[in-house]
Amino acid sequence: MATTSSNAASSSTIDLAELADSYRTIRAFTTTLCEPLEIEDMVAQSMPDASPVVWHLAHTTWFFETFLLKPFCPGYKPFHPQFEYLFNSYYNAVGEQFTRADRGLLTRPTVAQVRQYRESVEGCVNEFLAAGRFDDAASVRATVELGIQHEQQHQELILTDLKHLLSRNPLAPAYRSLPDVAQSSNGKAATNSVATAAPIRFVDFPEQLAWIGYDGDEFAFDNERPRHRQFVEAFGIANRLVTNGEYLEFMEVGGYNRPEYWLSMGWSAVSENRWQSPLYWTQRDERWCEFTLDGIQPLQLDAPVCHVSYFEADAYARFAGLRLPTEAEWEIVASQTPVEGHFAESLRLQPGPAADSGPIEQMFGDCWQWTSSPYIGYPGYRPPSGAIGEYNGKFMCNQYVLRGGSVATSRTHIRASYRNFFPPQARWQFTGIRLAK
Repeated sequence: MATTSSNAASSSTIDLAELADSYRTIRAFTTTLCEPLEIEDMVAQSMPDASPVVWHLAHTTWFFETFLLKPFCPGYKPFHPQFEYLFNSYYNAVGEQFTRADRGLLTRPTVAQVRQYRESVEGCVNEFLAAGRFDDAASVRATVELGIQHEQQHQELILTDLKHLLSRNPLAPAYRSLPDVAQSSNGKAATNSVATAAPIRFVDFPEQLAWIGYDGDEFAFDNERPRHRQFVEAFGIANRLVTNGEYLEFMEVGGYNRPEYWLSMGWSAVSENRWQSPLYWTQRDERWCEFTLDGIQPLQLDAPVCHVSYFEADAYARFAGLRLPTEAEWEIVASQTPVEGHFAESLRLQPGPAADSGPIEQMFGDCWQWTSSPYIGYPGYRPPSGAIGEYNGKFMCNQYVLRGGSVATSRTHIRASYRNFFPPQARWQFTGIRLAK
């Protein structure tokens, strides 16, 4: 709808100027994440669920070109006619897509050509927003906001996919070089951290009729709405995440070999994949280490256990005589907790121990937290129309909800109502465990 009020037009101009700044900031952070990489790091694909870094760079650019420039910028000419096919992820309403599992075969366009693509589209977006000549400012703003949030999701995927890729290399290369990497002079990992966390405490919450879902005027994804009431029985929730040391106790009693702890599908996953520890754990000189984005490091016993599947999280909870929280329980607690923690902007990129300085810690950052809730739409949910409607709604099947973000998540991307989702066997994301009772 065209803007007829001068005050409304002025307000939209101010909002879009701020949005343009956010757009440039987020795009620049993607570039920052790629600075430590060699060309060879950017083109390989380690498994069908992951994508090459260069594909992420192209796809996030394709998103702005497809959903912003093409429909809203008259006369815009696409950068390359085949890029719509090569870099479309799953939007069937847009058209066919190149096979996801074969993205690592795309040695052309080159990394240099993809960077040219990014620069070209960024220039067009910046000019388009600066000119402010569009009839539907609300739709433009919504599309840019979605594109920014979408890019932040792919920034996280760049880090998680790259970590999986580097872990497959026998040399265990680091994503970056840090002066304080805890390695001995001969390259072997130092001894395990002996620090232990204070015992888990449970914080009790009464039964209640709680409001769940996003409530505000800022950006939120469609799957966070509509806000609705949900009755929740009285529950207790752990004050922190489960640590590596605590999970090691589960392993030492033969947890991976005892079917009584496992869901049927989980036991099948353990047997078929021969899991015996979280992803990225390895033993060197009879000590546990883990592969990190900073290379092989000694296992820090008081840091949160990470890279576990839903099946492993559920099995550990059963071993402990407890359970995983529902997403409603988690959101009740998170809505009363400041959004503080270790996020991607710090470039720490490895979960750290709880500070033990407050009643509830590590709700945000460090590790995504598995909940026992299946990923389905809230009561009254309807996906948006058109291709954008494929963003979340069509994945509401055979997945579980995760909450809270991780060290690979941007601070400006996460909130108490944010719903992430993955299949129960997934382990390459920064996923951890919080207990409930």
